[in-house]
Amino acid sequence: MKTEKKTINSARLTETLNTFASFGKTANNGVTRLSLSKEDIDARTYFNEQCEALGLTVQLDDLGNMYAILPGKNPKKPPIFMGSHLDTVKKGGRFDGVLGVAAALEVVRSIIDQGIEPDTPVGIINFTNEEGARFEPSMMASGIIAGKFDKETMMKKTDPEGITFAEALQASGFVGNKANRLDSARAFLELHIEQGPILEREQLEIGVVECVVGMCCYEIEITGKSNHAGTTPQTMRSDALTAANLCMTAFHQELAKLDSELVYTMGRFTVSPNIHTVIPNKVVFSIEARHKDESVIQEVERIIDTVVEEATLSSKATKLWGRDTVWFDSDVVNQVEQATTDLGYSHKRMVSGAGHDAQFIAGVVPTAMIFVPSTGGISHAEEEYTSWEECVKGATVLYETIQRLIN
Repeated sequence: MKTEKKTINSARLTETLNTFASFGKTANNGVTRLSLSKEDIDARTYFNEQCEALGLTVQLDDLGNMYAILPGKNPKKPPIFMGSHLDTVKKGGRFDGVLGVAAALEVVRSIIDQGIEPDTPVGIINFTNEEGARFEPSMMASGIIAGKFDKETMMKKTDPEGITFAEALQASGFVGNKANRLDSARAFLELHIEQGPILEREQLEIGVVECVVGMCCYEIEITGKSNHAGTTPQTMRSDALTAANLCMTAFHQELAKLDSELVYTMGRFTVSPNIHTVIPNKVVFSIEARHKDESVIQEVERIIDTVVEEATLSSKATKLWGRDTVWFDSDVVNQVEQATTDLGYSHKRMVSGAGHDAQFIAGVVPTAMIFVPSTGGISHAEEEYTSWEECVKGATVLYETIQRLIN
């Protein structure tokens, strides 16, 4: 039987989410709120106003990250942080990222409403430029904090109009001091929509996230020779596109033999000269794969190298980048699972195939994530949807977990 204990104000959370959705609302009920754009600044201003109205201290670091803190009875104790990001992709959804910030705000509101005086400070973080939709790469600010990206290099990144990240940050008015960066905490918790179909398919209410899976990304280049499409016999062709098709088929055949949880994608493809009367002389395409087990990723890389070596034309595989699986803190994950169990919500331990700020923050402080279902598994689209009831359940799990950690 599910616990009837009321911990958060569901109507207030819904109102907050709707208000955030108004900043950059699109015609099809989605959101375009690129990092440090006017829409993002409006959302940040609203968030700042709500936090200050609660008596929270709001600080900014040199990357534009926002930290709103409710002091504890013992202010010297490392704080417990919650949060996510407010920026979106172009024509994105109303829940990606912002749910984690809005739910964290509601948790703090509820703590204050109920007269709880936490022994440990509790804070909310809004990370800058998580999506990387305006300034690449994604998770820029959390990546700098974790030492994954060089700040000087990131500050020079430009948007399509040639504006640098540094210029946009300075103009936003949301730039502070490096000394305010996150460097220690009792824990960091990120509530997020799943952005996949698993919870909905299995009719589960909560995902207790154990890790962000490792991955590798390669670029495959196959070189042939152009010639006339009408006069060159099939047996005398060096057709790069035909060779690429054979490679792609081999990838599908071999990778399908590995673990059922492996996902792989050939998502970018260019052919030259791309003229219907000319035999292609070059094809370049990408292949990426994701799995939590390092040995499976290593086997993927072996297969990629083998298939390319056996290609019918001159070919090479270049590894563009990769990442190891990031496992979240077992104690914090266990606290999330116990809170979910005590609330009576159906759940499962699961992995995240998408990247999140939490994966970088996990290298700085003990971290865990909570997932709620995404209807149809759709995200990064205007059709993205998670029901208000599911949002409330996720926020309730966040609240109950915080209660376990603050004293």
